[in-house]
Amino acid sequence: MNTRFFNMPHFLASSPLFSGLSPEELARIATSSRIATYPKGGMVFMVGHACEAFHIVVSGQVKLFVVSQAGHEKVIEIISPGQSFAEALVFLNKPYILSAQALCDTTLVNVSKKGVYNEIEQDPHFALHMLAGISRRLHGLIQDVEGYALQNGLQRLIGYLLRDVDASSLSAQTTLTVSLPANKSTIASRLSLTPEYFSRVLHDLEAQKLIQIDRKEIHILDVQQLLVYGSK
Repeated sequence: MNTRFFNMPHFLASSPLFSGLSPEELARIATSSRIATYPKGGMVFMVGHACEAFHIVVSGQVKLFVVSQAGHEKVIEIISPGQSFAEALVFLNKPYILSAQALCDTTLVNVSKKGVYNEIEQDPHFALHMLAGISRRLHGLIQDVEGYALQNGLQRLIGYLLRDVDASSLSAQTTLTVSLPANKSTIASRLSLTPEYFSRVLHDLEAQKLIQIDRKEIHILDVQQLLVYGSK
């Protein structure tokens, strides 16, 4: 994307973290924010790097991950446009505890730690916006832990396919098309599944005529039947 004419205050206003801020507040945050581009595979940050900003995805996708001592990678989250990450880390005064990598050509807004601290000093209510963002991230992590502990692999995969469907509208939903945001091995790691198991379950669901696979497009042919199948 062409970043020369990027409207920083307008973009920040569209983020849940900053919605409701006054034009003056947005202008101050904008002065401490920078737009940056990363090629596919480019590292946004790595474990041990100094944390001097948090980040909002403008376009593209970012993978948050950790690597074990044995060299095995665990994907923590896949961040899509409009979502933010590393908000809580700017308050720890410690280096990054995980790594972030662009899954495709990606543009981010990097909001400096110094700018966040200055705004909190000027307006304590700004801290509530930051706490809301951190709380959303915590809620998501709790849901992940709950899923790993209480759901089998099939249920986790089905839940992932239906992740963007509001629970209150599931009963009225019939068909749905889901675009996988990354390759299967990355998503499998995100769900704590092996790539082989992930692929096998997808093909089993296709054989049951519950979904149709078209590369990265997953066409869910019957949402209700898919939910019933996952509850068996």
